Amino acid sequence: MRNYSLETEPTRLIGPWLEPLLAEMIEFRRDLHAHPELSFQEHRTTTKIYDRLIEAGLKPRRLEGTGVIVDVGDGPIATALRGDIDALPIIEETGLPFASRNHGVTHGCGHDIHTASMMGIALVLAAMHEDAPLGATIRIIFQPAEETMPGGALSCIEQGALEGVPRIMALHCDPRVEVGKIGTRIGSITSASDTIKIELSGRGGHTSRPHLTEDLVFALAQIAVNVPAVLSRRVDVRSGVSMVWGQISAGSAPNAIPGSGMMAGTMRCLDREAWHAAGELLDDVVQQVAAPYGVDVHLEHIRGVPPVVNSEHETALIEAAARAELGEHAVVLAPQSMGGEDFAWFMQDIPGALMRLGTHVPGGEEYDLHRGDYIVDERALANGIKVLGAAALRAIRDV
Repeated sequence: MRNYSLETEPTRLIGPWLEPLLAEMIEFRRDLHAHPELSFQEHRTTTKIYDRLIEAGLKPRRLEGTGVIVDVGDGPIATALRGDIDALPIIEETGLPFASRNHGVTHGCGHDIHTASMMGIALVLAAMHEDAPLGATIRIIFQPAEETMPGGALSCIEQGALEGVPRIMALHCDPRVEVGKIGTRIGSITSASDTIKIELSGRGGHTSRPHLTEDLVFALAQIAVNVPAVLSRRVDVRSGVSMVWGQISAGSAPNAIPGSGMMAGTMRCLDREAWHAAGELLDDVVQQVAAPYGVDVHLEHIRGVPPVVNSEHETALIEAAARAELGEHAVVLAPQSMGGEDFAWFMQDIPGALMRLGTHVPGGEEYDLHRGDYIVDERALANGIKVLGAAALRAIRDV
């Protein structure tokens, strides 16, 4: 990994400014964790964010429905920072004293850490600005509904979140990275993710006479096997196009060919151009594979999110900030993920970068995201505030 220093002039460290606020931010996070809310239902969370920013003397703006935007500083915007605020429809199994009180909903993806990190950054930068003007504005977006497709980022953009914004940065908890470290990568760090639904219909009949029917089950099988294969030959293999089925359903008896059936899955891709190309090909490929069997095909292609493609300069800002705040060896190479992340919508017209925030206790139990037992090492919270806050200060140099 390239070693970008960007230390041509001193930058104030975030750590000393965070110390008097850290205990409060931990409690803030625990309160969010105990009261998780699903996508576009984050009303309590939104109020808690808004009220604390008002208390700090800032001027936050509530978004329509849920979510908050706040500007810290004066002058042109140097960067935006984004934290997602929603939780998952999963039963919590952590046993923590501040476990979810909303049965069936939990912060199993670490968005409580993301939200508390953004709050900590807002408060720290506000204190810094009061002490000595920042010289620019940092916009912080508390975004709803990341866990839905196509995601709450689009709603934020429609409400002006990116007006005047030259770049954007964000973090995401990563239980594969040790606490005290962050993961970065130039280029695609997450995948595009679309949902594909296919319905077939035709004349059913007896399995002893398939020639008198449209053999719908056989057609489903051919689509399941051949569509991914054809896409892999029609789209550049370096783009990482992946078509995987998660549902297939047809029939109710072993000796009867059904008249209808369905299948559904996801199409993922690490390259923006290939994502568009694969989407344009998909309907033709499905129709061609199904054509010999005489079935009627209805395809629904639900666009999810593009890939997150980290830009070089914004990645360098984050890496330099991490080394200054956490130590020279704090940056590791993040693997590419085939998961989707709606942060990508913010980066369609401006550069940006998403970093992985280490939450794994060295030598401790291994967890994964989107699980009811996911436990975060809370030391990660301070690290997230320090690194993205320091990256924002470095972005001011570009104004």
